[in-house]
Amino acid sequence: MLSKVAQLSQSTVNQNELLSSCTGTPRRRSPSSDFIKEAKMWRAVANVLPRAKVPGGRECCLPPVQKGRSLLAGTTWHRWRGTALGVRTARLLSMNPGIQKVEALDAGHFIRVEWEDGSESRYPCVWLRDNCQCPRCFLRSARARKLVFEDLDVNIVVKEVALADRKKISITWPDEHASEYEAEWLKKRCFSEEARAEMQEDLFLPERQYWGSDLQLPKIPFEDIMYNDESAYKWLCTLKKVGIVLLTGAATRQGELVKLGHRIGFLRLTFYGPTWQVQDKADANNVAYTTGKLCFHTDYPVLQHPPGVQFLHCIKQTAAGGESEVVDGFHVSSKLKKQNLEAYQILSSTAVDYTDVGVDYCDFAVQCKQRIIDVDSRGQAVRINYNNATRDTVFDIPAEKVRPFYAALKEFDDLLNSAEHKFTYKLKPGDIVTFDNWRVLHGRQSYQSGSEVTRHLEGAYADWDVVMSRLRLLRKRVLNRD
Repeated sequence: MLSKVAQLSQSTVNQNELLSSCTGTPRRRSPSSDFIKEAKMWRAVANVLPRAKVPGGRECCLPPVQKGRSLLAGTTWHRWRGTALGVRTARLLSMNPGIQKVEALDAGHFIRVEWEDGSESRYPCVWLRDNCQCPRCFLRSARARKLVFEDLDVNIVVKEVALADRKKISITWPDEHASEYEAEWLKKRCFSEEARAEMQEDLFLPERQYWGSDLQLPKIPFEDIMYNDESAYKWLCTLKKVGIVLLTGAATRQGELVKLGHRIGFLRLTFYGPTWQVQDKADANNVAYTTGKLCFHTDYPVLQHPPGVQFLHCIKQTAAGGESEVVDGFHVSSKLKKQNLEAYQILSSTAVDYTDVGVDYCDFAVQCKQRIIDVDSRGQAVRINYNNATRDTVFDIPAEKVRPFYAALKEFDDLLNSAEHKFTYKLKPGDIVTFDNWRVLHGRQSYQSGSEVTRHLEGAYADWDVVMSRLRLLRKRVLNRD
Protein backbone atom coordinates (compact mmCIF):
# COMPACT_ATOMS: atom_id res chain seq x y z
CA MET A 1 0.00 0.00 0.00
CA LEU A 2 2.76 2.44 0.90
CA SER A 3 4.59 1.77 -2.35
CA LYS A 4 1.43 2.69 -4.27
CA VAL A 5 1.14 5.92 -2.28
CA ALA A 6 4.80 6.70 -2.98
CA GLN A 7 4.28 6.15 -6.69
CA LEU A 8 1.27 8.42 -6.74
CA SER A 9 3.00 11.14 -4.75
CA GLN A 10 5.79 11.26 -7.33
CA SER A 11 3.36 11.77 -10.23
CA THR A 12 3.79 14.94 -12.24
CA VAL A 13 0.75 17.07 -11.50
CA ASN A 14 -0.32 20.03 -13.58
CA GLN A 15 -0.76 22.90 -11.10
CA ASN A 16 -3.57 24.39 -13.11
CA GLU A 17 -5.55 21.15 -12.68
CA LEU A 18 -5.26 20.90 -8.91
CA LEU A 19 -8.63 20.90 -7.18
CA SER A 20 -8.80 21.26 -3.43
CA SER A 21 -11.26 19.27 -1.40
CA CYS A 22 -13.67 22.19 -1.56
CA THR A 23 -14.99 20.37 -4.60
CA GLY A 24 -17.06 18.36 -2.15
CA THR A 25 -17.14 14.68 -1.38
CA PRO A 26 -17.86 12.69 -4.53
CA ARG A 27 -21.17 10.92 -4.55
CA ARG A 28 -20.64 7.35 -3.55
CA ARG A 29 -21.65 4.48 -5.73
CA SER A 30 -22.19 0.93 -4.54
CA PRO A 31 -19.00 -1.05 -5.24
CA SER A 32 -19.06 -4.76 -5.85
CA SER A 33 -18.75 -6.73 -2.62
CA ASP A 34 -15.48 -8.26 -3.90
CA PHE A 35 -13.79 -4.89 -3.56
CA ILE A 36 -15.18 -3.61 -0.26
CA LYS A 37 -12.11 -4.54 1.79
CA GLU A 38 -9.73 -2.90 -0.67
CA ALA A 39 -11.93 0.19 -0.85
CA LYS A 40 -11.82 0.59 2.93
CA MET A 41 -8.04 0.27 2.85
CA TRP A 42 -7.73 3.05 0.29
CA ARG A 43 -10.15 5.24 2.22
CA ALA A 44 -7.83 5.01 5.23
CA VAL A 45 -4.92 6.14 3.08
CA ALA A 46 -6.85 8.85 1.29
CA ASN A 47 -8.33 10.36 4.45
CA VAL A 48 -4.94 11.77 5.41
CA LEU A 49 -4.01 13.04 1.95
CA PRO A 50 -5.48 15.93 -0.04
CA ARG A 51 -7.24 15.16 -3.31
CA ALA A 52 -6.02 16.48 -6.63
CA LYS A 53 -6.74 16.22 -10.32
CA VAL A 54 -4.07 14.88 -12.65
CA PRO A 55 -3.99 14.95 -16.44
CA GLY A 56 -6.58 12.55 -17.78
CA GLY A 57 -9.11 13.39 -15.06
CA ARG A 58 -8.06 10.69 -12.56
CA GLU A 59 -7.87 11.47 -8.87
CA CYS A 60 -4.70 10.85 -6.95
CA CYS A 61 -3.36 11.25 -3.42
CA LEU A 62 -0.70 13.88 -2.94
CA PRO A 63 1.62 14.28 0.03
CA PRO A 64 0.55 17.03 2.45
CA VAL A 65 1.46 20.49 1.19
CA GLN A 66 3.54 22.89 3.21
CA LYS A 67 1.49 24.57 5.90
CA GLY A 68 0.04 27.83 4.66
CA ARG A 69 0.37 26.90 0.99
CA SER A 70 -2.70 26.56 -1.18
CA LEU A 71 -3.55 24.05 -3.84
CA LEU A 72 -4.71 27.09 -5.81
CA ALA A 73 -1.92 28.34 -8.08
CA GLY A 74 -0.23 31.40 -6.58
CA THR A 75 -2.37 31.30 -3.46
CA THR A 76 -1.34 31.03 0.20
CA TRP A 77 -3.86 29.75 2.69
CA HIS A 78 -4.54 26.88 5.10
CA ARG A 79 -4.69 23.43 3.58
CA TRP A 80 -8.12 21.83 3.41
CA ARG A 81 -8.95 19.07 5.85
CA GLY A 82 -11.84 17.61 3.86
CA THR A 83 -12.33 13.96 3.10
CA ALA A 84 -10.45 12.65 0.06
CA LEU A 85 -10.59 9.39 -1.85
CA GLY A 86 -7.77 7.35 -3.34
CA VAL A 87 -7.55 6.25 -6.96
CA ARG A 88 -8.95 2.77 -6.40
CA THR A 89 -11.70 3.92 -4.05
CA ALA A 90 -12.81 6.71 -6.38
CA ARG A 91 -13.05 4.27 -9.28
CA LEU A 92 -14.91 1.69 -7.24
CA LEU A 93 -17.37 4.13 -5.76
CA SER A 94 -18.15 5.61 -9.17
CA MET A 95 -19.40 2.26 -10.48
CA ASN A 96 -23.11 2.06 -11.18
CA PRO A 97 -24.97 0.35 -8.33
CA GLY A 98 -26.62 -2.98 -8.99
CA ILE A 99 -29.84 -4.25 -7.44
CA GLN A 100 -29.89 -7.73 -5.93
CA LYS A 101 -33.54 -7.92 -4.95
CA VAL A 102 -36.68 -5.79 -4.77
CA GLU A 103 -39.90 -6.42 -2.84
CA ALA A 104 -42.99 -4.69 -1.46
CA LEU A 105 -43.40 -4.25 2.30
CA ASP A 106 -46.02 -2.99 4.75
CA ALA A 107 -48.99 -4.08 2.64
CA GLY A 108 -47.51 -2.37 -0.40
CA HIS A 109 -46.79 1.02 1.18
CA PHE A 110 -43.01 0.58 0.94
CA ILE A 111 -40.54 -0.84 -1.57
CA ARG A 112 -37.40 -2.48 -0.23
CA VAL A 113 -34.33 -2.55 -2.48
CA GLU A 114 -31.42 -4.84 -1.62
CA TRP A 115 -28.21 -3.74 -3.32
CA GLU A 116 -25.42 -5.95 -4.61
CA ASP A 117 -23.06 -4.63 -1.93
CA GLY A 118 -25.38 -5.99 0.79
CA SER A 119 -26.91 -2.67 1.83
CA GLU A 120 -30.61 -1.92 1.50
CA SER A 121 -32.92 1.05 0.99
CA ARG A 122 -36.61 1.57 1.72
CA TYR A 123 -38.75 3.88 -0.42
CA PRO A 124 -42.30 5.02 0.45
CA CYS A 125 -44.66 4.24 -2.43
CA VAL A 126 -46.34 7.65 -2.23
CA TRP A 127 -42.93 9.23 -2.91
CA LEU A 128 -42.24 6.83 -5.78
CA ARG A 129 -45.57 7.61 -7.41
CA ASP A 130 -45.07 11.34 -6.87
CA ASN A 131 -41.70 11.09 -8.63
CA CYS A 132 -42.61 8.90 -11.58
CA GLN A 133 -40.16 9.71 -14.38
CA CYS A 134 -42.40 8.84 -17.34
CA PRO A 135 -43.21 11.57 -19.93
CA ARG A 136 -46.77 11.82 -18.68
CA CYS A 137 -45.64 12.66 -15.13
CA PHE A 138 -42.27 14.37 -15.68
CA LEU A 139 -41.06 17.03 -18.14
CA ARG A 140 -37.49 15.89 -18.75
CA SER A 141 -36.43 19.01 -20.69
CA ALA A 142 -37.22 21.16 -17.63
CA ARG A 143 -36.51 18.48 -15.00
CA ALA A 144 -39.88 19.35 -13.54
CA ARG A 145 -42.84 17.37 -12.27
CA LYS A 146 -45.96 17.44 -14.43
CA LEU A 147 -48.06 15.33 -12.07
CA VAL A 148 -50.38 17.67 -10.18
CA PHE A 149 -50.61 17.07 -6.46
CA GLU A 150 -54.40 16.90 -6.41
CA ASP A 151 -54.17 13.74 -8.54
CA LEU A 152 -51.82 12.02 -6.09
CA ASP A 153 -53.27 9.39 -3.74
CA VAL A 154 -51.26 9.80 -0.52
CA ASN A 155 -52.34 6.31 0.60
CA ILE A 156 -51.28 4.62 -2.62
CA VAL A 157 -49.86 1.10 -2.55
CA VAL A 158 -47.95 -0.78 -5.21
CA LYS A 159 -49.82 -3.37 -7.25
CA GLU A 160 -46.75 -5.08 -8.71
CA VAL A 161 -42.98 -4.51 -8.57
CA ALA A 162 -40.31 -6.18 -10.70
CA LEU A 163 -36.55 -6.05 -11.19
CA ALA A 164 -35.19 -5.50 -14.71
CA ASP A 165 -31.53 -6.37 -15.45
CA ARG A 166 -30.45 -5.34 -11.93
CA LYS A 167 -30.28 -1.74 -13.16
CA LYS A 168 -33.86 -0.58 -12.69
CA ILE A 169 -37.15 -1.50 -11.10
CA SER A 170 -40.59 -1.30 -12.68
CA ILE A 171 -43.80 -0.68 -10.76
CA THR A 172 -47.41 -1.12 -11.77
CA TRP A 173 -49.86 0.97 -9.77
CA PRO A 174 -53.51 0.10 -8.98
CA ASP A 175 -54.76 2.26 -11.90
CA GLU A 176 -52.37 0.30 -14.21
CA HIS A 177 -50.03 3.28 -14.59
CA ALA A 178 -46.45 2.00 -15.05
CA SER A 179 -43.29 3.62 -13.63
CA GLU A 180 -39.60 2.79 -14.00
CA TYR A 181 -36.75 3.89 -11.74
CA GLU A 182 -33.03 3.58 -12.56
CA ALA A 183 -30.82 2.04 -9.89
CA GLU A 184 -28.42 4.99 -9.80
CA TRP A 185 -31.31 7.45 -9.47
CA LEU A 186 -32.74 5.46 -6.55
CA LYS A 187 -29.39 5.03 -4.82
CA LYS A 188 -28.74 8.78 -4.77
CA ARG A 189 -32.14 9.34 -3.18
CA CYS A 190 -31.92 6.70 -0.47
CA PHE A 191 -33.78 7.77 2.68
CA SER A 192 -31.09 6.61 5.11
CA GLU A 193 -29.67 9.33 7.36
CA GLU A 194 -26.19 8.91 5.87
CA ALA A 195 -27.40 9.10 2.26
CA ARG A 196 -29.57 12.15 2.94
CA ALA A 197 -26.69 13.97 4.63
CA GLU A 198 -24.40 13.13 1.73
CA MET A 199 -26.89 14.42 -0.84
CA GLN A 200 -27.41 17.66 1.08
CA GLU A 201 -23.65 18.16 1.32
CA ASP A 202 -23.33 17.57 -2.41
CA LEU A 203 -26.12 20.04 -3.21
CA PHE A 204 -25.21 22.87 -0.83
CA LEU A 205 -21.51 22.44 0.13
CA PRO A 206 -22.09 23.40 3.78
CA GLU A 207 -18.52 22.75 4.96
CA ARG A 208 -16.82 25.81 6.46
CA GLN A 209 -13.23 26.62 7.25
CA TYR A 210 -13.09 29.00 10.21
CA TRP A 211 -10.31 31.58 10.48
CA GLY A 212 -9.11 34.51 12.53
CA SER A 213 -6.14 36.88 12.38
CA ASP A 214 -4.11 33.99 10.93
CA LEU A 215 -6.12 34.02 7.68
CA GLN A 216 -4.02 33.28 4.60
CA LEU A 217 -6.12 35.32 2.18
CA PRO A 218 -6.89 33.19 -0.91
CA LYS A 219 -5.85 34.95 -4.14
CA ILE A 220 -6.68 34.17 -7.77
CA PRO A 221 -5.95 36.30 -10.86
CA PHE A 222 -9.05 38.08 -12.14
CA GLU A 223 -8.36 37.11 -15.75
CA ASP A 224 -8.11 33.43 -14.77
CA ILE A 225 -11.57 33.28 -13.25
CA MET A 226 -13.03 35.25 -16.14
CA TYR A 227 -11.77 32.95 -18.88
CA ASN A 228 -10.95 29.61 -17.25
CA ASP A 229 -13.78 27.43 -15.91
CA GLU A 230 -11.55 25.52 -13.54
CA SER A 231 -10.24 28.72 -11.96
CA ALA A 232 -13.79 30.09 -11.69
CA TYR A 233 -14.87 26.86 -10.03
CA LYS A 234 -11.99 27.05 -7.54
CA TRP A 235 -12.92 30.66 -6.79
CA LEU A 236 -16.55 29.89 -6.00
CA CYS A 237 -15.73 26.74 -4.01
CA THR A 238 -13.24 28.70 -1.92
CA LEU A 239 -15.69 31.57 -1.48
CA LYS A 240 -18.28 29.11 -0.18
CA LYS A 241 -15.91 27.35 2.20
CA VAL A 242 -13.62 30.13 3.48
CA GLY A 243 -15.95 33.07 2.90
CA ILE A 244 -13.48 35.40 1.21
CA VAL A 245 -11.27 35.41 -1.92
CA LEU A 246 -9.14 38.21 -3.39
CA LEU A 247 -9.10 38.55 -7.18
CA THR A 248 -6.00 40.33 -8.46
CA GLY A 249 -5.03 42.18 -11.62
CA ALA A 250 -8.34 43.69 -12.72
CA ALA A 251 -8.28 46.92 -14.73
CA THR A 252 -8.41 50.07 -12.60
CA ARG A 253 -11.62 51.42 -14.09
CA GLN A 254 -15.31 51.16 -13.39
CA GLY A 255 -17.22 48.34 -15.05
CA GLU A 256 -15.09 45.35 -14.06
CA LEU A 257 -17.75 44.23 -11.57
CA VAL A 258 -20.36 44.21 -14.31
CA LYS A 259 -18.14 41.73 -16.17
CA LEU A 260 -17.82 39.68 -12.98
CA GLY A 261 -21.60 39.70 -12.64
CA HIS A 262 -21.99 38.35 -16.15
CA ARG A 263 -19.47 35.63 -15.34
CA ILE A 264 -21.66 34.24 -12.57
CA GLY A 265 -25.03 35.24 -14.03
CA PHE A 266 -26.13 38.71 -12.92
CA LEU A 267 -25.67 41.23 -10.12
CA ARG A 268 -28.19 42.12 -7.42
CA LEU A 269 -29.92 45.46 -7.95
CA THR A 270 -30.46 47.51 -4.78
CA PHE A 271 -31.47 51.08 -3.94
CA TYR A 272 -27.82 52.07 -4.46
CA GLY A 273 -27.84 50.79 -8.05
CA PRO A 274 -26.41 47.71 -9.80
CA THR A 275 -22.96 48.99 -8.75
CA TRP A 276 -22.06 51.84 -6.41
CA GLN A 277 -19.04 54.06 -5.80
CA VAL A 278 -17.42 54.06 -2.34
CA GLN A 279 -15.63 57.40 -2.01
CA ASP A 280 -15.75 60.56 0.06
CA LYS A 281 -18.88 62.47 -0.93
CA ALA A 282 -20.42 65.69 0.26
CA ASP A 283 -23.75 65.18 2.06
CA ALA A 284 -23.12 61.42 2.03
CA ASN A 285 -26.25 59.27 2.16
CA ASN A 286 -24.22 56.36 3.62
CA VAL A 287 -21.47 56.31 6.25
CA ALA A 288 -19.32 54.33 3.79
CA TYR A 289 -19.18 57.47 1.62
CA THR A 290 -17.05 59.30 4.19
CA THR A 291 -13.40 59.07 5.25
CA GLY A 292 -14.18 57.92 8.77
CA LYS A 293 -13.63 54.52 10.35
CA LEU A 294 -16.22 51.87 9.50
CA CYS A 295 -16.97 49.42 12.29
CA PHE A 296 -17.44 45.73 11.54
CA HIS A 297 -20.76 45.20 9.80
CA THR A 298 -22.65 43.20 7.22
CA ASP A 299 -24.26 45.12 4.39
CA TYR A 300 -27.98 45.68 4.06
CA PRO A 301 -29.59 43.90 7.03
CA VAL A 302 -32.39 46.40 6.42
CA LEU A 303 -33.53 44.19 3.52
CA GLN A 304 -35.70 41.14 4.19
CA HIS A 305 -33.22 39.12 2.13
CA PRO A 306 -29.76 40.75 2.42
CA PRO A 307 -27.34 40.23 -0.49
CA GLY A 308 -25.36 37.02 -0.03
CA VAL A 309 -22.09 37.98 -1.71
CA GLN A 310 -20.32 41.33 -1.93
CA PHE A 311 -17.67 42.55 -4.40
CA LEU A 312 -15.40 45.55 -3.76
CA HIS A 313 -13.09 46.65 -6.57
CA CYS A 314 -10.21 48.97 -5.68
CA ILE A 315 -9.80 51.60 -8.39
CA LYS A 316 -7.81 54.13 -6.37
CA GLN A 317 -6.18 53.77 -2.96
CA THR A 318 -5.06 56.39 -0.48
CA ALA A 319 -1.40 56.42 0.52
CA ALA A 320 -2.08 56.50 4.26
CA GLY A 321 -4.93 54.77 6.08
CA GLY A 322 -7.95 53.13 4.48
CA GLU A 323 -6.92 49.57 5.44
CA SER A 324 -9.67 46.96 5.16
CA GLU A 325 -10.60 44.67 8.03
CA VAL A 326 -12.59 41.43 8.00
CA VAL A 327 -13.73 38.95 10.63
CA ASP A 328 -15.34 35.51 10.37
CA GLY A 329 -18.76 36.04 11.92
CA PHE A 330 -19.56 32.33 12.07
CA HIS A 331 -16.33 31.64 13.91
CA VAL A 332 -16.96 34.46 16.38
CA SER A 333 -20.59 33.46 16.96
CA SER A 334 -19.46 29.90 17.78
CA LYS A 335 -16.99 31.39 20.27
CA LEU A 336 -19.77 33.46 21.82
CA LYS A 337 -22.00 30.40 22.09
CA LYS A 338 -19.33 28.54 24.06
CA GLN A 339 -18.35 31.57 26.12
CA ASN A 340 -21.81 32.91 26.97
CA LEU A 341 -24.78 30.81 25.84
CA GLU A 342 -27.30 33.29 27.25
CA ALA A 343 -25.82 36.14 25.17
CA TYR A 344 -25.88 33.94 22.07
CA GLN A 345 -29.54 33.07 22.68
CA ILE A 346 -30.46 36.74 23.13
CA LEU A 347 -28.80 37.74 19.84
CA SER A 348 -30.31 34.80 17.97
CA SER A 349 -33.85 35.42 19.23
CA THR A 350 -34.25 39.21 19.49
CA ALA A 351 -35.68 40.97 16.43
CA VAL A 352 -33.76 44.21 15.86
CA ASP A 353 -35.22 47.11 13.87
CA TYR A 354 -33.16 48.43 10.94
CA THR A 355 -33.88 51.48 8.80
CA ASP A 356 -32.45 53.14 5.68
CA VAL A 357 -33.90 56.31 4.18
CA GLY A 358 -32.54 58.45 1.36
CA VAL A 359 -32.08 58.97 -2.35
CA ASP A 360 -29.64 57.19 -4.66
CA TYR A 361 -30.62 54.92 -7.57
CA CYS A 362 -34.09 56.02 -6.56
CA ASP A 363 -35.61 57.40 -3.37
CA PHE A 364 -36.16 54.84 -0.62
CA ALA A 365 -37.53 54.33 2.87
CA VAL A 366 -36.72 50.79 3.98
CA GLN A 367 -37.60 49.15 7.28
CA CYS A 368 -36.92 45.62 8.48
CA LYS A 369 -36.52 43.39 11.51
CA GLN A 370 -33.58 41.00 11.75
CA ARG A 371 -31.93 38.89 14.42
CA ILE A 372 -28.24 39.68 14.83
CA ILE A 373 -27.45 35.97 14.53
CA ASP A 374 -29.81 33.91 12.35
CA VAL A 375 -29.66 30.22 13.25
CA ASP A 376 -30.92 26.98 11.74
CA SER A 377 -32.96 24.27 13.46
CA ARG A 378 -29.79 23.01 15.19
CA GLY A 379 -28.94 26.44 16.58
CA GLN A 380 -25.99 26.93 14.22
CA ALA A 381 -25.39 30.39 12.73
CA VAL A 382 -26.40 30.69 9.08
CA ARG A 383 -26.39 34.48 8.68
CA ILE A 384 -25.11 37.50 10.59
CA ASN A 385 -27.27 40.66 10.36
CA TYR A 386 -25.28 43.40 12.07
CA ASN A 387 -24.87 47.00 10.95
CA ASN A 388 -24.62 49.46 13.79
CA ALA A 389 -25.02 52.45 11.44
CA THR A 390 -28.49 51.44 10.23
CA ARG A 391 -29.75 49.90 13.49
CA ASP A 392 -32.90 51.93 14.18
CA THR A 393 -33.59 54.09 17.24
CA VAL A 394 -36.92 52.25 17.37
CA PHE A 395 -36.52 49.05 19.39
CA ASP A 396 -39.58 46.83 19.61
CA ILE A 397 -38.89 44.91 22.84
CA PRO A 398 -39.95 45.37 26.49
CA ALA A 399 -37.88 47.95 28.35
CA GLU A 400 -36.54 45.42 30.87
CA LYS A 401 -34.97 43.38 28.06
CA VAL A 402 -33.05 46.30 26.54
CA ARG A 403 -30.01 46.31 28.83
CA PRO A 404 -29.47 42.50 28.60
CA PHE A 405 -29.59 42.85 24.80
CA TYR A 406 -26.99 45.62 24.83
CA ALA A 407 -24.77 43.57 27.12
CA ALA A 408 -25.01 40.57 24.77
CA LEU A 409 -24.29 42.70 21.70
CA LYS A 410 -21.33 44.36 23.44
CA GLU A 411 -19.80 40.95 24.17
CA PHE A 412 -20.28 39.89 20.55
CA ASP A 413 -18.81 43.16 19.28
CA ASP A 414 -15.79 42.84 21.59
CA LEU A 415 -15.12 39.37 20.17
CA LEU A 416 -15.40 40.72 16.62
CA ASN A 417 -12.80 43.36 17.36
CA SER A 418 -10.38 41.18 19.33
CA ALA A 419 -6.89 40.91 17.84
CA GLU A 420 -7.14 37.12 17.51
CA HIS A 421 -10.23 37.28 15.28
CA LYS A 422 -9.82 40.21 12.88
CA PHE A 423 -7.66 40.23 9.77
CA THR A 424 -6.31 43.51 8.34
CA TYR A 425 -5.11 44.06 4.77
CA LYS A 426 -4.89 46.89 2.26
CA LEU A 427 -6.42 46.69 -1.18
CA LYS A 428 -4.25 47.70 -4.11
CA PRO A 429 -5.62 49.23 -7.32
CA GLY A 430 -6.86 46.32 -9.45
CA ASP A 431 -7.78 44.13 -6.46
CA ILE A 432 -11.34 42.84 -6.14
CA VAL A 433 -12.25 41.38 -2.77
CA THR A 434 -15.19 38.94 -2.93
CA PHE A 435 -16.76 37.77 0.31
CA ASP A 436 -19.76 36.13 1.93
CA ASN A 437 -21.92 39.00 3.22
CA TRP A 438 -23.91 36.61 5.39
CA ARG A 439 -20.78 35.44 7.19
CA VAL A 440 -17.89 37.90 6.88
CA LEU A 441 -18.20 41.24 8.62
CA HIS A 442 -16.03 43.96 7.11
CA GLY A 443 -14.79 47.37 8.15
CA ARG A 444 -12.32 50.08 7.21
CA GLN A 445 -9.78 52.21 8.98
CA SER A 446 -10.12 55.96 8.55
CA TYR A 447 -8.09 58.03 6.11
CA GLN A 448 -7.48 61.73 5.46
CA SER A 449 -9.87 63.68 3.28
CA GLY A 450 -8.47 65.96 0.59
CA SER A 451 -9.41 68.39 -2.11
CA GLU A 452 -9.84 65.47 -4.50
CA VAL A 453 -10.93 61.84 -4.20
CA THR A 454 -7.98 59.83 -2.84
CA ARG A 455 -9.72 56.48 -2.38
CA HIS A 456 -12.26 54.93 -4.74
CA LEU A 457 -13.85 51.47 -4.57
CA GLU A 458 -16.66 50.23 -6.77
CA GLY A 459 -19.06 47.85 -5.06
CA ALA A 460 -21.68 45.35 -6.15
CA TYR A 461 -23.73 42.44 -4.79
CA ALA A 462 -24.86 39.03 -5.92
CA ASP A 463 -27.30 36.61 -4.33
CA TRP A 464 -26.08 33.23 -3.13
CA ASP A 465 -28.73 31.59 -5.32
CA VAL A 466 -26.99 33.00 -8.41
CA VAL A 467 -23.50 32.14 -7.15
CA MET A 468 -24.41 28.57 -6.19
CA SER A 469 -26.15 28.06 -9.52
CA ARG A 470 -22.94 28.98 -11.37
CA LEU A 471 -20.87 26.83 -9.00
CA ARG A 472 -22.99 23.75 -9.76
CA LEU A 473 -22.84 24.39 -13.50
CA LEU A 474 -19.07 24.82 -13.36
CA ARG A 475 -18.73 21.66 -11.27
CA LYS A 476 -20.63 19.67 -13.89
CA ARG A 477 -18.42 21.12 -16.63
CA VAL A 478 -15.08 20.81 -14.80
CA LEU A 479 -15.63 17.49 -13.06
CA ASN A 480 -17.97 16.02 -15.69
CA ARG A 481 -20.55 15.08 -13.08
CA ASP A 482 -24.28 15.61 -12.65
